[in-house]
Amino acid sequence: MAGTNSPEDAYTAAPFVPDGADLGALREAAAGCRGCPLHRDTTQTVFGAGDPGARAMLVGEQPGDQEDRQGKPFVGPAGKVLDRALAEAGIDPGETYITNAVKHFKFTHLPERGKRRIHKPPSLRELAACGPWLAAEVELIGPEVIVALGATAGKALLGSSFRVTKERGTRLAGDASGPARGALIVPTIHPSAVLRADDRKAAYEGLVADLRIAAEALGRAGPGPWRDPPGPGRRRG
Repeated sequence: MAGTNSPEDAYTAAPFVPDGADLGALREAAAGCRGCPLHRDTTQTVFGAGDPGARAMLVGEQPGDQEDRQGKPFVGPAGKVLDRALAEAGIDPGETYITNAVKHFKFTHLPERGKRRIHKPPSLRELAACGPWLAAEVELIGPEVIVALGATAGKALLGSSFRVTKERGTRLAGDASGPARGALIVPTIHPSAVLRADDRKAAYEGLVADLRIAAEALGRAGPGPWRDPPGPGRRRG
């Protein structure tokens, strides 16, 4: 049991994020993160993966059951939906970097569901605790466009007032003091919402349409008016 002076009581990953680390070192450090209590019951930290030089970064909510077991983001059914939608929108999934706002699987058990682990959304406090990892990934990748997949990712990148139903498919500038560091953000639904939708076809088409907004932004040469050019501190991983 965690004591009163345990690092997780502070709800911040900042002490675990090494300065000047590359992606490999950052991933290794994240494996030992105790920045909030979510690490206690999970199998492992699920860090981001993909092209370290990606122009497009995709941010989801948190790992699911399969991601927690395999240690990789978006390896379940939602990941398959996302890959198909990206390709249809004109973005090569192999040329993206994908991660989650929260790196540990938060879940609960329902008596009627047996031992199955049921997804539970992270709290704003847990989002804030994991923010330093996301900020470090953004700094290293230096993406031109960040796609926020769902409400939780949007809150992590744009603040607690974000509403995906109102702002999906738009181009927004991330708060310069937040994890997105002023980058262009295109919000959309989480691909798992397609799987839950009554009309999956319409939900999927909406996801593709939003991703096309990101594809169009990537097609624009040079830094646009929505963001400042990368400063000297921004690095390509």
